[in-house]
Amino acid sequence: MKSVPYRLIICIGFLLSACSTPPSRFGVYQQSDGTIGVHSPKDAKEEEAQEMALAECKKLGKRTATIIDSRKTVNDRFPMTYNYLCR
Repeated sequence: MKSVPYRLIICIGFLLSACSTPPSRFGVYQQSDGTIGVHSPKDAKEEEAQEMALAECKKLGKRTATIIDSRKTVNDRFPMTYNYLCR
């Protein structure tokens, strides 16, 4: 059996990494009480955060995302956090 040249392996590695999904600008998570939390970056609008929450709610089989509260954080990367209730 012939060994695969290292250049081919490196080339395949670069191709696979180029096809990967870029990391989200938002931090979306489900909390223990069932609500959805969205950490929002500096330049994002509240409507964008709601879209992210709605996408997460739809994954859970719900139709809407209603905002419960919002607050500022001390995190430089995500200075705002929004909490949503899925219905």
